[in-house]
Formats: sequence, C-alpha cells, structure tokens
Amino acid sequence: MTLSRGKTTLLWIFFLVVLSLAVFAYLDRDRTLTWMYNARSLKIAQLKNQTYKWLAVPDWSGSRQKYANKEPKGLLMTDWFDPSGRTDYPTLTSWSAPIIWEGTFKKSVLDFHYKQRRITVGLTVFAIGKYLDKYLKNFLLSAETYFMAGHNVIFYIMVDDLSKLPQFKLGPLRTLKTFQVKRESRWQDISMMRMKVIADLIESHIRHEVDFLFCMDVDQLFHSEYGVETLDESVAQLHAWFYKADRDSFTYERNPDSAAYIPYGEGDYYYHGAVFGGTPLHLLNLTRQCYETIKEDKERGLEAVWHDESHLNKYFLLHKPTKILSPEYCWDYKIGIPYDIQNIKLSWMPKEYEAVRNNS
Repeated sequence: MTLSRGKTTLLWIFFLVVLSLAVFAYLDRDRTLTWMYNARSLKIAQLKNQTYKWLAVPDWSGSRQKYANKEPKGLLMTDWFDPSGRTDYPTLTSWSAPIIWEGTFKKSVLDFHYKQRRITVGLTVFAIGKYLDKYLKNFLLSAETYFMAGHNVIFYIMVDDLSKLPQFKLGPLRTLKTFQVKRESRWQDISMMRMKVIADLIESHIRHEVDFLFCMDVDQLFHSEYGVETLDESVAQLHAWFYKADRDSFTYERNPDSAAYIPYGEGDYYYHGAVFGGTPLHLLNLTRQCYETIKEDKERGLEAVWHDESHLNKYFLLHKPTKILSPEYCWDYKIGIPYDIQNIKLSWMPKEYEAVRNNS
C-alpha cells in the first residue's frame, strides 16, 4: 500500500514536471517567458546608460522619439489647412507640403491643439558687433509681442559682448538665455559660422528644452502675430524678391566646384536664409550639414555666392521642407506691398551694410 502510494506520488511529480516543461516551451515559443533574457538585457541597458552618462554621449534614439514632429498627432492637415483659401499663388508644393499664406489656416484650431500639448518654441538670433547695438532691442521687443503669443518661448541670444545686452522686462511664458560667441573678423564668416554655433547649441541645450525651433536674422522686426501655423518638422521661408521669379533667375550657387552648387534647370524655390525652423533634431541635421559643406568649400578656397544661404538652398533641394512660409512671414518693404501680401508678420529692417558690417 505504501509502495503504491509512493509510486503514485512519483508519477504525479513526473507528470507535473513534464506539464511544466511543456507549458514553458509553449510560452517561450511565443516569447512571453523570457525573464532570464530580459533580466540580462536590462543589465546591459543599465550599463550602456551608465557608460553614456560617464562619457556624455547623447542618446539620439530617445531624443528622436521625444522631439519628432508633433504636428500630425491627433490633427489632420485638412483640420487646419485650406489650400483653396488663396487662389493667387500656389498653396501646395509638388511634394504636398503646405505653403502658408494668410487665409489658408485656422488659427483657433491650431492654438487649441498646441496649447493642449503645452509646447515650447525656441528662437535663436545672433547679434554681433554693430548688429547688437542697432537691431537687437527692437527685434526682441517685437518678438516679445508677436512671436508665438500665448505659448512658451525661449529666446537664445548669441552676442559677442554681454555687457551691451538691452534691458527690458519679459512677459509671462517668456525666457531669455544669452551666450557669448567669438567675433569673427569678416561678416561673411560670422554669417557662415552661425551654422556651427547653432548645431553645438542644439546638442548641448536646445534639444532638451524646446519642441520646435526657429533661427532668424536680427535685422528684422515683427509686425503681427507669428503663430503656431508656422510649426512643422522642417520649415523654409520663401525669399520676398524671388517668390514669383523663374527658377533660372534664382541666385543659387552656380559654380560646379562648390558644395552648394545647383545647376540651371534645377531647384524648387529660392529660400531666404533669414528664417528657417523645425524640430531640434531636424535643425541639428540641417545646421551640421550646412556647416560641413561650408567647410568643404573653404578647404578648396571657395565661398558660395550667398554664403550660408546658398548652402541652405542646396540642403532644402536635397531634403524637402515639410512646410513653406509665404513672403508675408519675411517681407521687404522696398518691394512695396503688392496685392497678394495681405498680412506682413515680419519684415527686413533697412539695410545699412556699410555701417554694421564694418567690424572695426
């Protein structure tokens, strides 16, 4: 009787072991019982993160996800954009990117969308030498009023003399951060080196702080609301002097030896280097690539006809922008005000090159 009970117990134990192995094998086949592998992977990941922390190596996989284009999430382009709102100029590119004109967007829909997400928008501007004295205060005062009103904004100001920064009180949702940069001997080098400075700043600060970023020239003035309709992954600005011109009349770099070279018969639009924007990750790629091509030219003893603007146009030819701003977002009053310019958001200040480009 005792032997029989012992055999029965052994048989039950054997049966349970076999059943457990079968269940484990079945579940492991479906990759649900992988605790040993996961534990090992977690340890490796922890060591990797610690190594990244020690070496200060940026983890771009996490950054890419966090700072990816946020516009389409829960909002279709048809919800806020009406390409038929303007019939006097094309409102869509051949690759279906919107061209933003007054009358083509629904401001209330966009403001609600972005306020729900509590976005922060950055704005970089360089004020070097006499540009600091002449333009920075008025630029910032107008930006304080009109740039992304009602949303969090960080102004990143690059100057060569911190003692000359204008003093004024910022409103709510506004933050000002200043950085001292090296003063180049030639204004052309100041213009071109900003790509490197912006790239370095995005990597060290901006990518952790903002969802979208604009880079603008300081010799401009805001006149009306420059809002969230301008936000996207990659934003380019139509040049006021060329938005109606034939592409063969664009002032692209035509020297085939230059890294900025665009041959006749090619090109989409002529973009202004005074305004460009996008997500931090995209602008890091843009500024790095423009800086690299500028360096390539300098090593060959070359300089593109319009400096960093020429390299920017080459970049946007190869990497199409996801949104384009009409000249209303960067206008030159020397042209006058034609019928199709209905609401000027930002304009060039009168150019006094002889006064401000002399660094002596």
